[in-house]
Amino acid sequence: MASFFASKTALLPKLFLALCLLQMASATRRLAELVQDQSPPMKYHNGPLLSGKISINLIWYGRFKPSQRTIVSDFVTSLSSDPSLAQAPPSVSQWWKTVDKYYHLSSSKRRTPSLTLSLGRQVLDESYSLGKSLTSKHLVELASRGEQRNAINVVLTSSDVAVEGFCMSRCGSHDSAVGSVKVNGRSSRFAYIWVGNSETQCPGQCAWPFHQPQYGPQSPPLVAPNGDVGVDGMVINLAGLLAGTATNPFSNGYYQGEAGASLEAASACTGIYGNGAYPGYAGNLLVDEATGASYNAHGVNRRKYLVPALYDPSTSSCSTLV
Repeated sequence: MASFFASKTALLPKLFLALCLLQMASATRRLAELVQDQSPPMKYHNGPLLSGKISINLIWYGRFKPSQRTIVSDFVTSLSSDPSLAQAPPSVSQWWKTVDKYYHLSSSKRRTPSLTLSLGRQVLDESYSLGKSLTSKHLVELASRGEQRNAINVVLTSSDVAVEGFCMSRCGSHDSAVGSVKVNGRSSRFAYIWVGNSETQCPGQCAWPFHQPQYGPQSPPLVAPNGDVGVDGMVINLAGLLAGTATNPFSNGYYQGEAGASLEAASACTGIYGNGAYPGYAGNLLVDEATGASYNAHGVNRRKYLVPALYDPSTSSCSTLV
């Protein structure tokens, strides 16, 4: 009998500890749910979204290998929902469907026709016609070389080109500029994007998780799905900026926070690529058995890509493919 009471007495502290841990876990879960519920909505500011058939023109500034250009152009082609462009699930075109939700919100005062993207012209400037140190004004000049109606002009700078603010405050950006083409006698604006290849300048900042992070929690880098840390990083940044350009092309569309310091469809979910993501960990991703590369989306021509989570306006949360 003595040994029975002794064993029960010994179990009491363990039982108390287990109950405390259970209570703490429950409280943490409730707190996480509360934080998620308090996530600010992606507010619509009554401006136009890009709509209809839009071509994505690629303006290559500097020297890129043909294989590098193909990685990006295949990604752009993969955005299309054309059934003839076979993509295994989960796919890039499936990822883009979250952007489509912004066009069909019941809360919108006016419905906007959906957006259909396709690969447009590709312009090469391998002679560095504006030098190897570019300002924001230079980016507008380069972007103007593409079509200015029904288009997004994407300027891509090579790893040996310095750009104003690159690696300090941005890995890429999107904006709009007054074009030379007039519509109904009036000057119109066109949307453009710039993305830099960070391979030699700041891969830990602009090509994470394919490179050791420059700041914050440290984790081993993942293997890039197309074998190119710089260009696979460019695809991540381009993907997020395309989502922002579509839903907030002229700074008065969908965004969180204040204009000029806003969070958009992708930047509201920075660092999240799969379920279970947390600072320093990209999330639970798919892994290529042959190469060990991490990815979360299939593209055309059997490509694999890593695309960022997007803010889903129908659930007010970050949505991932895996």
